[in-house]
Amino acid sequence: MTEETSENVDQAEVPGEVPVEAPEAPDEVPEDAPVSTKEPVAPEVDGTRLRRKIRTGVVVSAQNDKTVTVLVERQFAHPLYTKQVKKTKKYRAHDETNEYQTGDVVRIIETRPLSKTKRWRVIELLERSE
Repeated sequence: MTEETSENVDQAEVPGEVPVEAPEAPDEVPEDAPVSTKEPVAPEVDGTRLRRKIRTGVVVSAQNDKTVTVLVERQFAHPLYTKQVKKTKKYRAHDETNEYQTGDVVRIIETRPLSKTKRWRVIELLERSE
């Protein structure tokens, strides 16, 4: 009986199968290759990407330290009467630098729980209040 190492077993040919060689990866990246400036994307879970909700709203309170209250208004058609209905909801969002003031239009993104009521973070200022 002959001893076969794991390399020999992996390289052993199966009758009727054509051996396939892996393509070689290039050693050098060309200088004119495009450089990606995108932020890293969320990891995949079960083949689907984790998607964080993004909302746009108006800051209605900036009295607390590192926290703003953002009023988000959404509009939709009533399922039965097809009338346009407006609904509003207030979200508490994290403002690390205390730079947002009442009346600013901001974009917020869903994030991990930061406190009992804060689950959102301000990501950008869209319009400064006067």
